[in-house]
Amino acid sequence: MPFRPSHRQLEYLIALGDTGHFGEAAKRCHVSQPTLSVQVALLEKQLGTDLLDRRPGQVVPTPVGAQIIAAARVVLAGLDDIRALAQSSKANLGGAIRLGVVSSFGPYFLPFLLPQLHADHRELKVYIREDRPRSLEAAVLSGEMDCGLGQDPGQDDLFAFQGICRERIYLGVPRQHAIAAMSRVPLSALKGERLLTLGPGHRLLDDVRNLAAVSGAILAEDYEGTSLDALRQMVSIEMGLSLFPELYIRSEVRGGENVHLVELDGWTGERQIGFFWRRQSARGAHFAALARLGRSIAVDRLHLVSPDCGGPAAGSAGPL
Repeated sequence: MPFRPSHRQLEYLIALGDTGHFGEAAKRCHVSQPTLSVQVALLEKQLGTDLLDRRPGQVVPTPVGAQIIAAARVVLAGLDDIRALAQSSKANLGGAIRLGVVSSFGPYFLPFLLPQLHADHRELKVYIREDRPRSLEAAVLSGEMDCGLGQDPGQDDLFAFQGICRERIYLGVPRQHAIAAMSRVPLSALKGERLLTLGPGHRLLDDVRNLAAVSGAILAEDYEGTSLDALRQMVSIEMGLSLFPELYIRSEVRGGENVHLVELDGWTGERQIGFFWRRQSARGAHFAALARLGRSIAVDRLHLVSPDCGGPAAGSAGPL
């Protein structure tokens, strides 16, 4: 039988990649430094290649070492899946879920999802990480996160995706702006207007660029927002216009603010939201059950549009 690294050797290697130091890696793995050093050296000998570049006071993965560390994360995530499947008989979706959520949806949806999830699965632990969509997708693929809540990653060969709702997207403008008086806003009304957006890693950046291209608006290249709240405050002091999703608006936008929300004529703002996970994950049934609960809450309780109502029209706002 060909040599196969042990899970402990992979854990040691990952810890070294994360910490860059043998002593810190040994502490993380709860072993002595000599034990960790010997096992990593043995792993390199058995694989026949150097995985680490050992420098004074620092350890850096070699190019092949970095690739093996990435693969090791996926392997260990698979082992975690096996353990979780063994727990599934307890009807608690595997005992624990590391859930990544996009910052433009998760904080406004989880207060409705989590109480029901806890009531249905009392022993389930949910570890939540809020981040930008592309960072979460990478974390799910690497095994750092079990599944994500956000837009469809659009890579069917890598991800499974189950939609829970379609969310409307609106244009926010200052109340004294001429656009605020229009019942329906043609794209031509945006020509020359300044559009504010979130920074790289947010899908909103791509969509605002698309809107600027088709309407003649100007993308604010000198500023990249860190949150929807920051963008809303900037709109309120007439620094520009921006896009805001429906659930965020319900939760955060108040009637007395200097922000008016309008729909664009000929540019249907909408994004599909759902749960996604590694297509090869052994826990697909757990995450599909989570998605079914999420859909019930989104559609039946929050009255968001069902994901089965069809995709956005051509030229639409698409996902944030």
